[in-house]
Amino acid sequence: MKLISIVTPCYNEAENVEDLHAQIVQVMSELPGYQFEHIYIDNASTDGTIPILRRLAATDSRVKVILNTRNFGHIRSPFHGVQQAHGAAVILMSSDLQDPPSLIRDFIRKWEEGFKVVMAVKTHSKETRLLFLLRRIYYRVLRKLSEVPLVENFTGTGLFDQQVVLMLREIGDPYPYFRGLIADIGFEAAKVEFLQPTRKRGITKNNLYTLYDMAMLGFVYNTRKPLRLATIVGFLTAAISLLAGLFYLVYKLVYWESFDVGLAPLVVGLFFFGGIQLFFLGIVAEYVGAIYTQVLHRPLVIEKERINFATEDS
Repeated sequence: MKLISIVTPCYNEAENVEDLHAQIVQVMSELPGYQFEHIYIDNASTDGTIPILRRLAATDSRVKVILNTRNFGHIRSPFHGVQQAHGAAVILMSSDLQDPPSLIRDFIRKWEEGFKVVMAVKTHSKETRLLFLLRRIYYRVLRKLSEVPLVENFTGTGLFDQQVVLMLREIGDPYPYFRGLIADIGFEAAKVEFLQPTRKRGITKNNLYTLYDMAMLGFVYNTRKPLRLATIVGFLTAAISLLAGLFYLVYKLVYWESFDVGLAPLVVGLFFFGGIQLFFLGIVAEYVGAIYTQVLHRPLVIEKERINFATEDS
């Protein structure tokens, strides 16, 4: 029987982890010919999630748990969890039930058709319309700028053949943009479209910073065009400034007595060019920060404990 590894990162999801596992058990019971392991990787939850995970692991040997020493974030922890899975196929989905476990059937069917990668594509969502619209705009802009063919609205949830997982282990990225890595590997991917439901229990762990972090990772890891744009804009603004300076010089020489420049153009120009400089300096800083993270080469997470893992998996 083929082993399917299902990886679900979690942080303070005490209200969802039991229901999630029950739904996964139900789905897998309808798929004869497969056995599965359910790997929870917990980012040091503080709400009672960990005792529930211990109880699940004690009653079901298919439940495996990785407990991190602290919260390593929404990027590093899931990537580490995927690398610890040794099934013939690895499925990654969130623990908040906004990635419906019923998608597993479609993932496995597409995998059996020969696809090494199966992506969950969120075509519609019950989140606020403004937020969903902003996401769609972001994905479209990123796809047009990216140097690899990214898939719009790919959430990171999906199925990945063990061959793909082996490649991810070899890459060893300490702070990966997972969606971009999957696209960069280049395997032909199947797409499973779904409607993302609203969160029924608990509160989302995403905030403005985490969303910004993910958005900037997408640009930094997939395109150098913003850096080139900074160079082009710098050249153009310098040329415009030179022409404006020559214009004012000639105009002043011709109308020496009547022409008074005043401070307003100077102040507006200083703030305008200062804003452009700070904007592009921030872009350059994002790239430098990404290089710094790579050079440090710290581990993705530090594990505190493993539950139900065999010795060879440790």
